[in-house]
Formats: sequence, C-alpha cells, structure tokens
Amino acid sequence: MNLQFLKKSKFTILFFVVFSAIVIPVFYNLLKVDKKLPRLNPIDINPRLVDISVRNKKKNHTIADFKLINQNGEFVTNNTFKDKIYIADFFFTRCQSICIMMAYNMSELQDYYKNDDDIMFLSHSVTPKIDSVSILKKYAIEKGVNDAKWHVTTGDKKQIYALARKSYFAALDEGNGDENDFIHTENFVLIDKERRIVGLYDGTKQKDMKKIMDDIALLKEEYSRK
Repeated sequence: MNLQFLKKSKFTILFFVVFSAIVIPVFYNLLKVDKKLPRLNPIDINPRLVDISVRNKKKNHTIADFKLINQNGEFVTNNTFKDKIYIADFFFTRCQSICIMMAYNMSELQDYYKNDDDIMFLSHSVTPKIDSVSILKKYAIEKGVNDAKWHVTTGDKKQIYALARKSYFAALDEGNGDENDFIHTENFVLIDKERRIVGLYDGTKQKDMKKIMDDIALLKEEYSRK
C-alpha cells in the first residue's frame, strides 16, 4: 500500500521540490529590503548642536568646502576626501581629558581600516594658534598616525569653528570662533562619499566604536550595489 502510494505521489513530490527550489528564492528576493542608512540634515539633529542659521534645513545638507593644513604642512581640502568615507573629530593637543580616549579610539579605527582605501580620518584642532604644524607632527607621531589615512589639521580658527557648528554639528556651545571662543566635544562624525552626515558617535565610548564600524559596513554595502 505504501509502495503504491509512493509511486502515485512521486511526480507530485518532484513537482513540489522543483517548485520550492525556484519560487522560494524568487519570493525571498522580492521581499528582501536592502537596509540603507539615513543621511542626517540639520532638522534631524539636536538643535543645540546646530547653528541657528541652518537649524531648519530639511534636506541636501553637505559638508562645506574647507582648506586646512595637516601635520606635514600640506593643504587638505574636500578633494583630499573625494570618493572616500571619513570620520571627523575636533580636538587639541594639550587636552588631558576626553581627547585622550578619542585619540586612542581613532587610532584603533585607523588600524582596523589600515588596508581599506575607502576609509580616511580628519581631526581638526580647536586651538589652531597653539597647534602649529610642528606640534601636530609631534602629536601625530606619538599617536601612530598614518599620514596616508589620517590628517591632523590646523588652520583659520573661524573656519574650523564654522565647520564644527554649521557643517559637522559636533559642538553644543555657540560662538563665532573669536579669540575667547572654545569648542570641546567628544563627537565623531561619519561622512559618506557625497559629503553627507551619516551619524554622530561618542568618541570616548567603545559601544559607539562598534556602532560606527557597523554603519561603515552598511555604507560599503550600499556603494557596492551601485
């Protein structure tokens, strides 16, 4: 009885096997939604971090043009990071508090992505008059900076502070970059290849370093699909 049943059912069983092999993958691909990270605009960010002049901007925010000087006395501009994903922060070489952990975490990220040409790093001194090229070079050597991947920069203070407040949204306090103005922020900012903000992360916390690495992986998946 069982043998007769199997003989009668073999074509039915074969049909369902073939059907499953073809149809299930098709349905899976139709239902699968590729995860894409949002790009942040001023309106998406804590208003205290955003300069009032751009606070209500809802779309198309990108990092403004800049021209800085790195640890080797070379000019660094947006073109330095063309077609790159990069992480930006703001620090000063004499800082003995949050900057120590920030530098350590940035160094760890640099080491993790040492063979990945898509990833770069940009640090801005918030005391540019003090942090000369020679001081930045000494600092870069101490922190194990790879000159090809990580630019530690100085430049015009008003430009740097405008970048922090109007482009990267990295600082809580307001000001215009005058002599008495001072920024002290733990934020790392992840920027995509189109100069858009992907996320802000606490540069002193390991869990945020894991998050930034996860987000970079998702970013790279996005670009691989293009």
